[in-house]
Amino acid sequence: MGACNEMNRILDKKRLSETVYSMRVEAPLIARERKAGQFIILQLCEDFGERIPLTVADADPAEGSITIIFQAVGKTTRKLAGMDVGDKIAALVGPLGTPTHIENFGTVVCVGGGIGVAPLHPIAQAMKAAGNTVIIIMGARNKELLILEDEMRAIADELIICTDDGSVGRKCLVTEPLKELCEQNPKPDLAVAIGPPVMMKFCAATTRPYAVPTQVSLNTIMVDGTGMCGGCRVTVGNETKFVCVDGPEFDGHLVDFDNMMNRLNSYKKQETTDHQCKVGTKAGEPA
Repeated sequence: MGACNEMNRILDKKRLSETVYSMRVEAPLIARERKAGQFIILQLCEDFGERIPLTVADADPAEGSITIIFQAVGKTTRKLAGMDVGDKIAALVGPLGTPTHIENFGTVVCVGGGIGVAPLHPIAQAMKAAGNTVIIIMGARNKELLILEDEMRAIADELIICTDDGSVGRKCLVTEPLKELCEQNPKPDLAVAIGPPVMMKFCAATTRPYAVPTQVSLNTIMVDGTGMCGGCRVTVGNETKFVCVDGPEFDGHLVDFDNMMNRLNSYKKQETTDHQCKVGTKAGEPA
């Protein structure tokens, strides 16, 4: 497992859209061990600071680097977006989480919404390498927010692009072509959906009547990434699960998305304001 004893130096930085960035970071141990579906947790401050989970979008074991893709929406991601090539990330831990189960299922439809296309990329790549026919549906609000189109096109047997405003591809939600594929004979053998919680919720609702197995990847609030803090707990099939160790992937037909979204919304104020994480403050010390 990689940690802050690695250099964690930023090797490359690209701006993919107005608020989305790609960074290639020096992390040789993580690059060597990482599998599709796994993630890292990073912290920008050495003492206190928010810990955020980010999927490993790609890795180059020969170079000893991993690629992370993120959207600058909160204090930490905005600060990360302001870093440059040569800067070092204070702490980078991974790979974490359970890898995606990869095998030759037959036909796999991969659905990515917005920034969710980034964690979908290594999964689609691995599914294709395992011999599956891979159909990729990508959705975004508009053409400018669409990311990794060329990379996904190189993988896909069929690529379907959807935008809310119709500026590129079909003017529809990703659930529309997903339903059309489920209605075909034969229908897909597996669906993988990654994106905003509400998108994954409705993708699972779309595939459920057709009994198409559906995997979703959850990105919840995390602190330690070991299952100890309980911040990432979700309800799956009426059981409590921890995304950091039991996931991040679960059966989409069993996830209680409403409960998960309520928990995510509980910390919106803290995510967007200049706060200091007090995890680790000793008992009796002023916060």
